[in-house]
Amino acid sequence: MENVAVFDSPGKGRGLKATKEFWAGDVIFSEASISAVVFDSLTERICHSCFRRQDKLQRCGQCKFAHYCDRTCQRAGWAEHKQECSAIKAYGSVPNENIRLVARIMWRVDKDGSLLSDTQLTTLEELEDHIADMQEDELKEFKVDIHNFLDYWPRTSKQHTIDDISHVFGVINCNGFTVSDQRGLQAVGVGLFPNLCLVNHDCWPNCTVILNHGKIELRSLGKIAEGEELTVSYVDYMNLSEERQRLLKTQYFFDCTCEHCKNRIKDDIKLGGKVEDGVKPSEEQVKEATDYCFQMLEKMDQARLKGDYHEVVKICRDAIEKTEPVLADTHIYLLRMWSTMSEVQAYLQYFDEAAEYARKMVDGYMKLYHSNNAALGMAAMRAGVTHWQAGQIEVGHGMICKAYAILMVTHGPTHPITKDLEAMRMQTEMELRMFKQNEYVYHSMREAALKNKPMTMMHEPKSMEEGIKNLFHRRK
Repeated sequence: MENVAVFDSPGKGRGLKATKEFWAGDVIFSEASISAVVFDSLTERICHSCFRRQDKLQRCGQCKFAHYCDRTCQRAGWAEHKQECSAIKAYGSVPNENIRLVARIMWRVDKDGSLLSDTQLTTLEELEDHIADMQEDELKEFKVDIHNFLDYWPRTSKQHTIDDISHVFGVINCNGFTVSDQRGLQAVGVGLFPNLCLVNHDCWPNCTVILNHGKIELRSLGKIAEGEELTVSYVDYMNLSEERQRLLKTQYFFDCTCEHCKNRIKDDIKLGGKVEDGVKPSEEQVKEATDYCFQMLEKMDQARLKGDYHEVVKICRDAIEKTEPVLADTHIYLLRMWSTMSEVQAYLQYFDEAAEYARKMVDGYMKLYHSNNAALGMAAMRAGVTHWQAGQIEVGHGMICKAYAILMVTHGPTHPITKDLEAMRMQTEMELRMFKQNEYVYHSMREAALKNKPMTMMHEPKSMEEGIKNLFHRRK
């Protein structure tokens, strides 16, 4: 950990600062978890050792709970699962993910001590638990987990005080970090990474965090000077300053005083009106369109939850027709409409319309997000694929190249998503050369290929909140 040093950050407590200069895409440090568990909802679909998604998993013959890819994964995970296996059998049922994670952490610390490696910068005891800041309803759930933990924890294991157990529950509640599947596209579990816990928040950060091959990587988003504090964002910048501050206060127990929150930077264009030829709508018109758009978003979410995607399209189309002439192309509600329309129309295989809305979404994101923001990169990737599906190879290739450039910074060249993008970039580059040589031949060959191998249905669209996941896990 020679790249970073622990220091007292003004108004924030402990933090990490750079001990050398970094540039965009540099890996400042990587870290394995103390322990990690699969989410309760995915225990039968995700390997409990490597966290890969598999169609067929082998179940532990003793506890009947843990699932693995094969014998290799089962052997690799046995050191962590051994005590858990016995505890589940003795308990007679499987506790929730928070209890399972706390138990695994405590077994690990009991075995190896508080400092598990030479690179660990802080002990578990030194991490904040924020129990004193919890609301009454959250404390009730907290106490239920502790009660159930005490029933689950084996009498043969080392016994701990209620204060020590409560501390670990508090630590994972505000410092847990989501673990993704092998593609990095879906959160499938939660783990604890002690060094990452020391990285403070900023709404416009200089670093990003990604999980790559089982370890988290703290990566630089741009030039970072020696001695500069390292920061990541705990919440999505697409939210308004007031909403970000509310989320940070309720979820992470601090008041954000970053420049973007203090000065409400870009809030005006996130809820702004459309300016055309120097003329913009009145505040009343903008408010009316904003309120209408918000109401339609709620209806759209209800229709999406029911799986009625044609109704989703109808709601979105009506809302867009009424509000697009009034709202700015950076208005966050309009961006959500465009994003949903793009995703659902691609799923329904109306690729031309899906591509149009995807392009509008990316154009809006570019005006709001940091140029190396992972959410922007993922949106550009989706837009590139959608344009390619629509046969718009020039725009599609351009979008994929843009996404590739961003993800080379945020994810790095070895991440599975970046590798997928590299393959897409090479394919669309080859197709673009063919297109420029003979447009008619290109489209004829494309149509023939699609007839021989029809386009498969897109994955069923998820909610926007799942689309760009918040990596910092919070107990629901």
